Formats: sequence, structure tokens, C-alpha cells
Amino acid sequence: MNDREAVWIARRFQGPERSGNGGYVAGRLGTALAGAIDGGLVPQVTLRMPPPVERELELVADSEGARLLDGESLVASAVPVSADFLADATVDPVLPEEARVAEASYRGLKNHPFPTCFVCGPANKDGLHLKPGPLGDGRTACTWKPAADLATGDDGLVDEVFLWAALDCPGGWAIDLEGRPSVLGQLTACIDARPHVGEACVALGRYLGEDGRKTFTASTLYDADGRVLARARHTWITVDPAMFN
Repeated sequence: MNDREAVWIARRFQGPERSGNGGYVAGRLGTALAGAIDGGLVPQVTLRMPPPVERELELVADSEGARLLDGESLVASAVPVSADFLADATVDPVLPEEARVAEASYRGLKNHPFPTCFVCGPANKDGLHLKPGPLGDGRTACTWKPAADLATGDDGLVDEVFLWAALDCPGGWAIDLEGRPSVLGQLTACIDARPHVGEACVALGRYLGEDGRKTFTASTLYDADGRVLARARHTWITVDPAMFN
């Protein structure tokens, strides 16, 4: 039997203007699927169209996959894949001090193709405000202290959907987004543990390669003790930013 859920993507969670942030939307499908699949599998989410914001959508999920629907239109889909797909997704860590130095070179503060992005956009006052800056070796790094409104329940742990979101843009900024503006096409992620609200985390991204309009990256989120919280691989699609305006 399918589980059905009404989904509303608030404007706070946009990526490009009037479109949902890819990592957040992928997290809605990924977390719905993760609880229904075996331990050797992880959710792989493919975005089929710009996710509408401020509109009621329908999420349908079972052990074989998940679909996000806008009426009859397929917005995104998720399927379980082998966890081996993430074998090269763990990005080598850096100390928080090194991540803060990298943040000072974050290019998105001045030349962001999508400044309203929930994860890294300087124009989104209710966003995560990640600033993934270059380390100079194909990696990016930034720090993150999750705010209190990202937790669910009374345990003080951050909701998994926001870990999916935090894994998004550190990978994206491993691309030259000024010269190669791109949006998330696919995100495969594994959440190993959740941080507490206010915990000093470090997020890293790494460039893996490209093929035509597609670029491939990875990202990893570490906790305050340097342990892996979550890992991801991304496929990005080069676009004209004007199509989202």
C-alpha cells in the first residue's frame, strides 16, 4: 500500500526564485523512502522539473520508491540504489578553522546565480547561510551551526531533511557556478547520524568530473568531533539562470 502525504514547499525553502531548493526537496522524498528500505540501500532522488513553491503537492511512497506530484506532473522521483554508489562520496575533512578561512572566499556573496537559495543564498534571510568556499584542490568547505527551528521533537536533533539540504550546495560550489550556472538534477545521500541544534559542524564538497551539461560532485557533513554525519553524490545540470526569473 502506498503512503500518501500532502507536501507544501514554503517560499523559505526555495532555490532559484519561485522554485524549491533541490537538496530540501530531495530530502522530502529521500527521508520518506529511507525508512522503508534495507540497510544496504540508499535513496537516489531525481528532480524532473523545477519544484513549485507555495502549492500543494502530493508525495507517494512505498518500499520501491517515492514520487512527488503536481497534479499529473512528476516533479521528482526516488528509488533505492546500492550504498556502494556512495563509495567515493566521503570528502576528506578539514579543521573548523580551515573551513572558516575558506568561507572568506565564498563567491556566492557577490555573484550568486540564485541568491534566494535556502542553503547558501545571501538574499534568503531564513536560510541556512552556508558559505562553501574553495580550498584550492577541487574541494569546498564551510561551517554550519544548525538553528533551533531545524529540529523536530524534544531530542534537539536536526531533522534529516535539513541534512539533505546542507549536503546540496557544498557540492554545487565545487563547480564554477559563475561560469557554469547549474541546478541539482540528482542527489543520492546517506544519513548516518543527526547533529544537535547549535552543534559546530563542517560541510565539504568535491568536484568529481563532468560530461556535457552534467557535472558530478560529492559532499560530506562532519560533526563537532570530526565524525561523518552524512554523505552524498550529486549530478548538476547546466542552465540559463534567466529561465528561473
